[in-house]
Amino acid sequence: QPENAIKVISYENDEFIQTETVERFHQLIPHKVNVEFDNTNITLSMHSQKRHLNWTLKSLKVCYGRDNEQLPLKSFTPELSFPQSSLELLLEDGLLLSQSRQRILCVNTIKTTLQVTSIDISGSVVVNTCIIHYRHQEFSHWLNLFPWEQLFHRKEAHRKRRFPHLDAPVMITTSVSNVNVSVQLGDTTPFALGFLSSENQESQNVHERASLSLDNFWWRVGQGSHIQQAPHPPGKHVWGEALILDSLSLQGSLNRPHMKSSNQPLSLNIESRLKGLQVELSETCALCLSRLLSLMCFPRHPESHLPDVTPLSPCNDDTIKPIPSSQLHLLFKVDCCLEDVNVFTLSNVAGAVALRMDTVKVLTSAESSRVSLEGVSLSVIKSVTENMEVCCPASQTINPIVKLTTLTLWYHITTHTIQVQCEEDLTVEWTPPDHMVLYQHMTEGQACWLMLCGEKAEEKPVKPVNTEAASGQSRGLCLRVELGCTRLTAHVTDQNYILLHMDALSLSKQGSSMHMRSPSVIFNFDGNNIVSFNGLDVETHADLTEMQLHRDTFPFLTTPHNRVWVLTCPSLSMEFPYQYNFSNTFDKAISVQKWLKSLHHSPTQTSATQRLPPDLIFKISQFSFVFLDDVFEIKLRDNYELMKDESKESAKRLQLLDKKVADLRKQHGELLPARKIEELYSSLEKKHIEIYIQRSRRLYANTPMRKSLLTWTVSDLELVAIADQSLHGPERVREQLRDIDGISPFPRDGLPLVIQWCRAVKFKLAAFLVRIRDYPRYLFEIRDWELSGRLIGTEQDGQLRGRRKQTVPLGPPWGDVTVHRNMPPLKFYYDFKSNISLYTIVWGPCWDPAWTLIGQSVDLLTKPTADPSPLLAWWDKSRLLLHGRWVMDIDQANLHQLATEDPYNTTENMHWEWNKLNFDWNPGQFVFKGDLDVNVRTASKYDDICFLHLPNLCMTLDLQWLCHGNPHDHHAVMLCCAENIGDVTSGQPHDSYRAFRSENLNLSITMDLNQHCGADAYQPRILLYSSTLRWMQNFWATWTSVSRPICRGKLFHSLKPVRKKLGQHYKQMSYTAAFPQLQVHYWASFAQQRGIQLECNKGHVFTRGTQRLIPQAGTVMRRLISEWNVTQMVSELSQVTVHLMASTWDETADHQINTQVNKTHLLSLSSLSYQRQSIRMEEVAARDETNASYTHKLRLVDLRASWTTTNRNIAFGLYDGYKKASVLKRNLSTEALKGLRIDTQLQTKKLKRSPTTYSPTTAPTIPVVASVNRSEKSQNEGTSMLQKLIEETDKFVVFSEEDSGVSDQLCGIAACQTDDVYNRNWFIELVNCQMMLRGTETAGCVLVSAAKAQLLQCEHHPAWYNDTLKQKTTWTCLLDGMQYFATMEPNPSEQEDRQLWLEVKNIEEHRQRNLDSVLELMESGQAVGGMVSTTTDWNQPAQVNESQQVQRIISRCSCRMHYISYSHDINPELATQIKPPELRNNHEKEDLLKKQAGAVDTFTLIHHDLEISTNPVQYAMILDIVNNLLLHVEPRRKEHSEKKQRVRFQLEISSNPEEQRSSILHLQEAVRQHLAQIRRLEKQIYSNIRVSELGCDELNEINARLQHQLNQEKNDMQMKSEELNILIRCFKDFQLQRANKLELRKPPEDVSVVRRTEIYFAQARWCLTEEDGQLGIAELELQRFMYSKLNKSDDTAEHLLELGWFTMNNLLPNAAYKVVLRPQSNCQSGRQFALRIFSKVRPPVGGISVKEHFEVNVVPLTIQLMYQFFKRMMGFFFPGRNVEEEEVTDEEDKFRLVTTGIPVKPRPSSEDTMGAMGPSKGVTQGLNRTAGVRRSFRKAPEHPVDDIDKMKERAAMNNSFIYIKIPQVPLCVSYKGEKNSVDWKDLNLVLPCLEYHNNTWTWLDFAMAVKRDSRKALVAQMIKEKLRLKPASGSDLRGKASEGKADNSLQQQEEDEKARLLIGLSTADKSSGKKSIFRRHK
Repeated sequence: QPENAIKVISYENDEFIQTETVERFHQLIPHKVNVEFDNTNITLSMHSQKRHLNWTLKSLKVCYGRDNEQLPLKSFTPELSFPQSSLELLLEDGLLLSQSRQRILCVNTIKTTLQVTSIDISGSVVVNTCIIHYRHQEFSHWLNLFPWEQLFHRKEAHRKRRFPHLDAPVMITTSVSNVNVSVQLGDTTPFALGFLSSENQESQNVHERASLSLDNFWWRVGQGSHIQQAPHPPGKHVWGEALILDSLSLQGSLNRPHMKSSNQPLSLNIESRLKGLQVELSETCALCLSRLLSLMCFPRHPESHLPDVTPLSPCNDDTIKPIPSSQLHLLFKVDCCLEDVNVFTLSNVAGAVALRMDTVKVLTSAESSRVSLEGVSLSVIKSVTENMEVCCPASQTINPIVKLTTLTLWYHITTHTIQVQCEEDLTVEWTPPDHMVLYQHMTEGQACWLMLCGEKAEEKPVKPVNTEAASGQSRGLCLRVELGCTRLTAHVTDQNYILLHMDALSLSKQGSSMHMRSPSVIFNFDGNNIVSFNGLDVETHADLTEMQLHRDTFPFLTTPHNRVWVLTCPSLSMEFPYQYNFSNTFDKAISVQKWLKSLHHSPTQTSATQRLPPDLIFKISQFSFVFLDDVFEIKLRDNYELMKDESKESAKRLQLLDKKVADLRKQHGELLPARKIEELYSSLEKKHIEIYIQRSRRLYANTPMRKSLLTWTVSDLELVAIADQSLHGPERVREQLRDIDGISPFPRDGLPLVIQWCRAVKFKLAAFLVRIRDYPRYLFEIRDWELSGRLIGTEQDGQLRGRRKQTVPLGPPWGDVTVHRNMPPLKFYYDFKSNISLYTIVWGPCWDPAWTLIGQSVDLLTKPTADPSPLLAWWDKSRLLLHGRWVMDIDQANLHQLATEDPYNTTENMHWEWNKLNFDWNPGQFVFKGDLDVNVRTASKYDDICFLHLPNLCMTLDLQWLCHGNPHDHHAVMLCCAENIGDVTSGQPHDSYRAFRSENLNLSITMDLNQHCGADAYQPRILLYSSTLRWMQNFWATWTSVSRPICRGKLFHSLKPVRKKLGQHYKQMSYTAAFPQLQVHYWASFAQQRGIQLECNKGHVFTRGTQRLIPQAGTVMRRLISEWNVTQMVSELSQVTVHLMASTWDETADHQINTQVNKTHLLSLSSLSYQRQSIRMEEVAARDETNASYTHKLRLVDLRASWTTTNRNIAFGLYDGYKKASVLKRNLSTEALKGLRIDTQLQTKKLKRSPTTYSPTTAPTIPVVASVNRSEKSQNEGTSMLQKLIEETDKFVVFSEEDSGVSDQLCGIAACQTDDVYNRNWFIELVNCQMMLRGTETAGCVLVSAAKAQLLQCEHHPAWYNDTLKQKTTWTCLLDGMQYFATMEPNPSEQEDRQLWLEVKNIEEHRQRNLDSVLELMESGQAVGGMVSTTTDWNQPAQVNESQQVQRIISRCSCRMHYISYSHDINPELATQIKPPELRNNHEKEDLLKKQAGAVDTFTLIHHDLEISTNPVQYAMILDIVNNLLLHVEPRRKEHSEKKQRVRFQLEISSNPEEQRSSILHLQEAVRQHLAQIRRLEKQIYSNIRVSELGCDELNEINARLQHQLNQEKNDMQMKSEELNILIRCFKDFQLQRANKLELRKPPEDVSVVRRTEIYFAQARWCLTEEDGQLGIAELELQRFMYSKLNKSDDTAEHLLELGWFTMNNLLPNAAYKVVLRPQSNCQSGRQFALRIFSKVRPPVGGISVKEHFEVNVVPLTIQLMYQFFKRMMGFFFPGRNVEEEEVTDEEDKFRLVTTGIPVKPRPSSEDTMGAMGPSKGVTQGLNRTAGVRRSFRKAPEHPVDDIDKMKERAAMNNSFIYIKIPQVPLCVSYKGEKNSVDWKDLNLVLPCLEYHNNTWTWLDFAMAVKRDSRKALVAQMIKEKLRLKPASGSDLRGKASEGKADNSLQQQEEDEKARLLIGLSTADKSSGKKSIFRRHK
């Protein structure tokens, strides 16, 4: 060493050998010595030759020479002189044998030379073929003879005399070849080593050099290794060879400084080349080495051992300490290259492991070190069966575990940096068996290392200082790793593997921070790229300032700062192939991970305190999650689109060819051959096919194939998860869990958890989008989402039962290892608050098929539980796994419910739109707060209309789960694997979820609009259109349609049970709505022609319904039928107002909303309460009749209704539109042609479900006389009745059909009293109701009020009526305390449209009058004719609003009304109970209702006692209201009836039902095409309007044309729809009759009755007053008044008026006669009538009403008349008429003029002139009669009248009388004229029989004609009476119309006419009857 060299100078010379000593030594030796021995034999013996050694040597030569003459070597320090000399030693063939004659040593030649010259020293050693066999048992005794310790001690002693330092060069050369050493150490296995050749060369000087070359070195261990073997085979490894070295070359140089005192460091340079290195590590090898090391520790005795160790230990410590290179003063460079390196580890049980390195280069200097590896592979040899193993290059290694092309490691000493670089591929293939092999080898390797280290390693104390230094050093260490392409594959099973693929991975670690980045990281499962990171960047920091800002947002955190992991990735994608079972591989991987954890787990780790996990930040710019779709489905869809497009293109090409062929024909004419044309078309057909095939092949050339089934993308995601000491640890997690999930009961015994973590979480993202396939709408669309809160994840400990076993196969010798897996699922607890700017959900049943496939994909993501229980439904699963509270604030929330079958449709949907929504999700409760708008999006003009607007809505959904146990106790659910299930004694299948699983769900929806109602001025409103309602019906049908099974069954390997739908899980659903006010608008069309507006104040609605699931009969498994029943419904509304709205807007208006809307009042009420109860039919049958309960109960208080012609027209228009739409829908449905199932063997007991004895008599307010059984009368009684009538003609009395009173023959009462009621449907009660009626021709109004009213509706069982099946519905109305009021003024004020209403006190039941009140005294009480004040504002009394008074025209009375309607629509529930129609012969009894006229819509009105008082204005008004308002008949009856009869006849002719069915189907298809065309046109118009709004004006003309086409389509569709309706109805009737073998009985020309109206008064008193309403003119008293009207299908009508008794009193002052008119006989019995008027009316011709037959029958009368009274009466009924005029007698001219309207030329004479002028005047006056009658109180015309209007008005005034007959009437007449006229008293006169034919008259003309003709006959009779002449016979007294007829024929005709009229039960016009009574008397 340099230090020693410097110190030499200070020593004394005595210490060194002097020159004299050397010379003395040389003098003893001669100059030249040669010694030779031949065949030497030496024997050593011991213990009396028991042990001896024999040494034999063939030749030994020793030569020495010295030359003193030459210069000696003097390069010594201190100076020494050594003469030049040489020494040579040669041995040949030496052999050493033991006593057993075994060879110990065998040497061929050894030659050694040493030469000293004056300048250097050189030496050489050559050894050839040295073989050593060392047996320790034989040779150790000889070794022990050597005094090794004395030699060492002597060496120490001789160290005092030193040899001087040599400065001359020294060169030593060694050459050894063919050396073989075998060692046998007795108890251990033998080993051997050797080499073929070795050359060593050393030169020592200032620059010291050494070189070593070694060839074919080997070291063999194991049994038989000491036996000599053949040379090592090239390229192979023989097991047992511990070390093989093919060649080694080593060169080294050491440069010393020239000056010893210089500070230049030493320079060391080593180069090494090594080739063919094989190392085998095994237990045998370790045993040999340890045995060898134990032998080499020579000092055995402890006393000698310690002193040796003590000085050595500091030296050892110095070598261990890291000494900086600056202190070493040594510059070194080591360059080492190894080629073909093979390292093997051999195990006793687990085969071998081979490590191959093609090239290893090591370059080390004082500053840095570099290691380069090329071609590295690590492989496992499962079993060592052969003797040798092939050593192939790394690239050819079979199944390597690790494969590496190049790897470079740098270590920079100055910067403490380790750098690893791998530019090529790094491949790792990992399997559990290989891991177990490596683990076994590592374990054995550790044991061997401990064996080698021996006891020293165990005795070494642990020095904490060193560990701190090491940790400090590692903390300062910097690591950089760069890998090119890394593939890490983990084979979890033989079939499944997980591959991690990383490109250009760079990792740098410095201190506590780490940074890792890679442009691409891919997780591949079983060959599928599942997770892909693009541009991944991971950083770890000890602390981060950004994290501090995140921590500040959570006030509950306690830890100030924590280490942070930041993951940044521009793009992260997850992609799951179609039907790939990801969960299987992932679950196996988890099992392997659990096994690895158990394998490497050390118990010391768990005892240490857990460190707080790091905070996490994820920054992902684009995240996508994709389920791939079935390729077959994708291609199917694409091919379908291609075929659609190709069909259009081929049609275009065909059209082009047609055009070219037509051009060719024009050019060539007939010369063009037909074959040529055929060839053209066939070639075009081929071309079509070729083009389609080409396009199909190029389908995916330009555009890639769509592949995704579901795509979920998130953009700009930043997710932060913060760990904190307050959230860490099992106990704190349990505290947080109980805080979040307080509703769930916590287990008493605590909650053992396997997994528990709690984090403070926050994230924000820009967009969250979920799309299904390539559908145009997103399933979820969330924008700008921010969330923060706590999140907990726990997994409960499954204990023993809840653990499943899974095996991991490890292969021999370990077999399969079992891993225990915990079964309870991972549960999440959360407390989140989030803000979202836009949240949109789109869903529709058309997405169900794709959603089913998504569900199947999700099932493959998660492993199904091993618990054998039935699977939980998704709602129960979410209850089990998710707990906590989630609050969202959403600026804009949208829900789009798709309404079509096409998933690509974007226009048809229902849009729920929330503004400023606050959403709160609690366990079992959802709360929505915000403004809700519901729109119907239809891509039409209705598109932007908000049909539901609910501001400030608070909607709560409460979910009540019906379970066996506590629905919130999810901790009690403990899963159990199949082998741990105990024996169940109850017989029930095992169910771990039994107590938790929900049987049903009760849903409660509450919508409260009363919150903050004062702050917002907007009120809730509903806007409906008829098309909107129709659309919603289609929408409902779409949403309730049954979804088809998708990819289920054996073919798709999906045999799981069908999952229950949530809709079938509901047991009960309740809905509550409360609102401060509400506005509802309904319009029939967008043009807003007709509509309804409803407004109400505070109200609430509650309804509850239950669901029943009914299994379907039959052996085929079918879905359960869901049946909902409304069990309860309660509504209360206050201040309700209903208006009808109309506008004059054009019906064809397309996109304009008309603001000019006229509102007319329909009804209003102060409060409405409604109650509904669901009553099953069985319960009704069981109830007592007196407690009959109704399904619907409605109570209306203070109802005020208006009914005017405007209201009527709007209402009829609305109803007509609704009826047409419903008929069209029904007829286009698939149910239209399904006939009713008729059971001919139906037992009568089935009808017992309906009540049998119900009649309206149970109500106490309805006095009804019990009727006699009509069925006892037979049909042939008609002849005897006719005979009676003929016999009693002289009595002049009309008899009724029944004895018990007229009211019993009313059809309305009879129809309501039947006992076939199956449902009492409605009970409506009205308190203090009033109704305003206003006519068309008169001003003013009539007010009808009732203190109490009841309206009852019943539904009856279907029955056969004249071979037609109909269902009957009856309405009964009971009115108490009715009053009628009318306005007084003939000229009312201008404000005629304002509403007049009665005050409640005038409507209420009669109360005790308070006479102290002045107002009470001023009012006229309750009597008829009294005046009552009205009010216009229904909330204020009359004093506040000054308004006109009305007069009571009818005082308090009661009224009953019955309405019976018959419908062809049969209730499906009752269809099975219908009996077939009975076949009747002529002699069977027939019920009154079963007659042809019986089963028709009937209205019956019954008044008992009436007191009436009217003035002329009121009378005219009442007539107007009755005629034009109440008795209005809808037109077009006859046309419809004729069409129906024609269709019936057609069906009769074509008896084939299939032909009939096909014609209906064709018609249905035509109507559907019209509908589709209408829809297409509407969409086109809408899109054009949208474009034109943007500024494109040329579309207006196109739109007008489209609008015209649309209107035409609508008209065509309406016509065909009506035709279809008739056809289907007739077909159904015909089908039913054919089924029961019936024939169509109605002849085609039969006319049926379509409506019946009946009015009956028991007693009425009518007071006719002056215009002031107080002074009376006359009083008319009527008894048993009955009026009936029949409307028939051919638009004819029959009127019948019958009157039992009447009198007329004169109320004028000073009247001579008080009784003006009365029957001569006293009041007759109920059988007789005093008056009968019959009229038969035909449809109008040219606007003129046609009276086919008009007849009046009167009993003998007493008339006492005053002229003054007559004048007043004429003024009453015909105001403005001049009574004084005389009529002309020339009737023919008048009739001709009236009928034709053409004036006749005047006659020359004065009388003729008068006759000519008279009629013209009379006719003019007659034509203007209506104007004259009501001129004083008619409404003024709103617009100028033209000629056509005049023609219409004249036509409306006239009537065409075809036949009029008034039989003769005996009269007793008294008359008092004016002062100068003659008076008569008690003249007995006979009013002649009057007949008229074919006259066109007004009613006044008719009255004048009767008056004139009667006067002529009566004047003659009066003269005769005055002259006391004998009265003539009846024939002499007849009028002109009947003169010349024979007496007998006349009498017979009269009687026949009476019989015919009376039996027919026909009807007459009420108004005509009344007018004719008072116009025919003078």
